[in-house]
Amino acid sequence: MSDRTFTLDDLRRILLESAGAEEGVDLYGDIADTDFEELGYESLALLETGGRIEREFGVSLDDVNLSDITTPRALVDAVNELLSANVAA
Repeated sequence: MSDRTFTLDDLRRILLESAGAEEGVDLYGDIADTDFEELGYESLALLETGGRIEREFGVSLDDVNLSDITTPRALVDAVNELLSANVAA
């Protein structure tokens, strides 16, 4: 069990590693509440991102939840909820 948290910087790194970034998109700007589609990330890129998060952080994101998450802030919050649940278990 870990008390590690998932941060926006973790998400930025994983997004860049798994799908790169579209030209003109500044992932290091204020992106927390920007829709993934506006950032250039479609469902396949988010599935790859979810897989990397699962492997690195030891959580399980099912496809339904991932498809309902539309912003980086929502994804960070969802992963941290799962991490908290793992620690509490």
